[in-house]
Amino acid sequence: MVLAVIVPTYNERENVEEVVRRLRQCLGPLAWEVIFVDDDSPDGTAGEVRRIAARDPHVRCLQRIGRRGLSSACIEGMLATAAPYLAVMDADLQHDETLLPRMLDILQQGETDIVVGSRYVAGGGVGDWKQSRIRISRIANSLSRAIFRADLSDRMSGFFMVRRDAFEAAARNLSGVGFKILLDLFASSPRPLRYRELPYKFRRRHAGVSKLDAQAAWAYLMLLLDKLFGRFLPVRMTSFLLVGGFGVLVHLAVLVAVFKGAGQSFVASQWTATLVAMVSNFALNNALTYRDMRLRGWRWFRGLISFVLACGIGAVANVGVASYLFEQHTQWTLSALAGVAVSTVWNYTITSLYTWNSPAAPRA
Repeated sequence: MVLAVIVPTYNERENVEEVVRRLRQCLGPLAWEVIFVDDDSPDGTAGEVRRIAARDPHVRCLQRIGRRGLSSACIEGMLATAAPYLAVMDADLQHDETLLPRMLDILQQGETDIVVGSRYVAGGGVGDWKQSRIRISRIANSLSRAIFRADLSDRMSGFFMVRRDAFEAAARNLSGVGFKILLDLFASSPRPLRYRELPYKFRRRHAGVSKLDAQAAWAYLMLLLDKLFGRFLPVRMTSFLLVGGFGVLVHLAVLVAVFKGAGQSFVASQWTATLVAMVSNFALNNALTYRDMRLRGWRWFRGLISFVLACGIGAVANVGVASYLFEQHTQWTLSALAGVAVSTVWNYTITSLYTWNSPAAPRA
């Protein structure tokens, strides 16, 4: 085995056979395999991969149940093969698979750790992207400078090939957060990676729909924050705190609307605002902070109940700690902050253990 091509998938059933056909065409007699790492796609992607694998020894399926995320899927795929060279490409056929033999040739010469397919060097291109998407890509590319300063033109590329030894050196430092595994690799490597970029033109998606959305943007932000501050604060807790900060704004907005706008009593308005903020926080944490363990259907409502109960106890702890410290002649601002800190740690810990850590939603 010389080369393993890792293809993360979610609802890409219509693309699988074409990916295999094109890889077979460009890699020919080379000792290669393609590993489709599927996050339990509801469209039957894993079943389609197995159907093809039954007659083609080049094809393997790694199906993950209860876990989501492109970067973590790529990491598991890389760890599941013995190949000394590891490529990553998308299943939508927007990457130019014909570059793979050239990437391999460059790595086998021994002077490069990673070869990146780039849309932003001479000869490359983004195809028929709208100007808005081009701007977003370039902004994200610029933000990535905060966590690594290699003079790479396309830090946001999802198409590359890396030597196994370079990957393994970084593996235990990888965040596995979001969808930009290349960025994670460069930021996690214990030494600067020797790299080379090859131009390619980004193609139209072959079938299916794009996975880029607001949640993907949030995941990218979490990756940046994890690499900047992860040694001090877990990235999930960072997300939990940001959602909580937004919950404060929701609380105040509802309080004003009900108390001032609807003319209800302050106590009734406060209760309404508190409940709405709790539901808002739960929904956002379920969609963003615990995206890979997301609760659905009846489990969503059961999770909401456990979240409200945990946060209710946290609120009692908040008031209790703050009141005790204030009675001990601690400055009122410090007392209040101590109460907030205790309730925040309680809420995060308890909801992590009981709301999003059930057999139905295993931890990634």
